[in-house]
Amino acid sequence: MSMFQLFLFQLSGILFLSQQFCYGKVMMEYIGATGVPVKLEAVPVEEGIVFHFILSFAIDADPSGNTQNGKFSPYWADTLTPECVAAMKKSHPNVKALTSLSGWSLGDKVLRWYTPDDTQQWISNAFSSLSSMAQQYHLDGIDIDYENFPRHNSSFAYCIGELITLLKNQSVISVATIAPYHKTIAPYIELFENYGDVIDFVNYQFYTDKVRKPKSYVEAFKIRAGQFDKEKLLPSYEVNGRGIQGDAFFDALSLLEENGFGVNGVMIFSADASSSNDYYYERKSQDFLLNSTVSV
Repeated sequence: MSMFQLFLFQLSGILFLSQQFCYGKVMMEYIGATGVPVKLEAVPVEEGIVFHFILSFAIDADPSGNTQNGKFSPYWADTLTPECVAAMKKSHPNVKALTSLSGWSLGDKVLRWYTPDDTQQWISNAFSSLSSMAQQYHLDGIDIDYENFPRHNSSFAYCIGELITLLKNQSVISVATIAPYHKTIAPYIELFENYGDVIDFVNYQFYTDKVRKPKSYVEAFKIRAGQFDKEKLLPSYEVNGRGIQGDAFFDALSLLEENGFGVNGVMIFSADASSSNDYYYERKSQDFLLNSTVSV
């Protein structure tokens, strides 16, 4: 290897590392899933935090729940318009917008991953529909939140991994996250093992583990950190929902740091529920991240 080739190799490594760790502290917030007319501008956003709004959800189905072979459509609250997203990003340069794919249900129709007859056609359709959506809604990324799988699933990791790779390679998105929970660990581990280099964060739904005390939360985090990359794994909280509640969540964050886990960010579900309590958990989460003594 010549000196010039060695220089290029070292430079590429530096650029890769800078891409991996340029985010700083990250706040993830699902928004728009329940139909509540929530507004982006109502959510407090602090400088010094990279704030990801996750529009929920983009679904590969028509309004009746019939699958569309990779043709995704937006199903989030009507208040989350392209104009509102653009305005929020203009007023807060630290804001990024993502959309989450699938979710649990559409109305009373439970959504499930299905094996496409032609995986390449599904990937092509998904790429086209999400590219159009990204342009229309000024999106920076996607979050993967399929929550139901057939007994014999062999296509999820490949289809989703190739989709993320294609979207990133074509510069349609710059951020990709995944949102497993305890019943969907297997397909998401397969996805992460094969395509972890294009996945930026793991929004694991810790509230589904039903742990309610800080020490138990840390133990649950240790388990998931062994299954995914601990640097990409974010603690999560469900407002007025399952799992740890109230300020015990912040006690758990402090305990995570005491146990050697750098809290690189927080995921909250969701802004819809937080609108009734003046976004207490969003404010306190950002305050925790800004005042954390552990650097990313």
